[in-house]
Amino acid sequence: MKNLKQIALAGTMMMLAVFNSDAQVRVKAENVIDHKLDVINKLSTPTVASVMPVSQLLNAPGNEAMRDFFFTPVKDRTVLKGKRIAVIAADGFEEIELTGPVWYFRELGAQVDIVAPKYNPAPARYGLSAPEMAKDHIMAIQYLQPVGWIKVDRTADQIKVNEYDAVFIPGGAWNPDNLRYDKDVIKFIQDFNKSGKLIAAICHAPVVLASADILKGRKLTGYWNIQSDLTNAGGIVSDVPVVVDGNIITSRHPIDVADFSRAVESWIAKK
Repeated sequence: MKNLKQIALAGTMMMLAVFNSDAQVRVKAENVIDHKLDVINKLSTPTVASVMPVSQLLNAPGNEAMRDFFFTPVKDRTVLKGKRIAVIAADGFEEIELTGPVWYFRELGAQVDIVAPKYNPAPARYGLSAPEMAKDHIMAIQYLQPVGWIKVDRTADQIKVNEYDAVFIPGGAWNPDNLRYDKDVIKFIQDFNKSGKLIAAICHAPVVLASADILKGRKLTGYWNIQSDLTNAGGIVSDVPVVVDGNIITSRHPIDVADFSRAVESWIAKK
């Protein structure tokens, strides 16, 4: 009987030892998870961003002229009939700076193609998550907030200078950085400039022209925080809504979209 009690006690002790061991493993695992979650939380920030909705922009005090520009029906829808315009853009374009002029030029009868760099997914180690539509769409932003996608008609490696009457580049802080690194985009801008046809750029977009090295001695404008870059690229910079210098038209920011669009219309219509 004594041996049976000893055996039972030994078995119980073994079970307790195993239980304690499992408990320790679980505690260690929970500690590891807690540590990882703590690190991730410290590396992350709240998903809140400043935004510039179109309706809010159009209804903001002081923007009455821009609101009238968009809400007044176009009288002559043939002003740019037969003209073809390439809008060169990438992820991170400022929404109104693309959709506004594109809407207007199409209302005037122009054919407008959305052109983007050839899709080139980031390496897996970047940890970038992108929707399937990123293969043939580009992402719009409203100031700092991604808001939507626009279908791409052609890629920069497919277009030729003789196919278009004008090139237009919208702004947005991310978009020009994506464009200025693309060899096809830069080569096309350089060749288009040699042709003497119109190159129009708004907001941050003139830095693409700086990367194409076509600004030396040219008068232009751009968003405030790139004006020094434009000067360093050889440009003669003014802080005004629109600057027209030969075949280059530039503007500063979304508030200038109406003036910018009319300047582009006027230049193309005369050719």
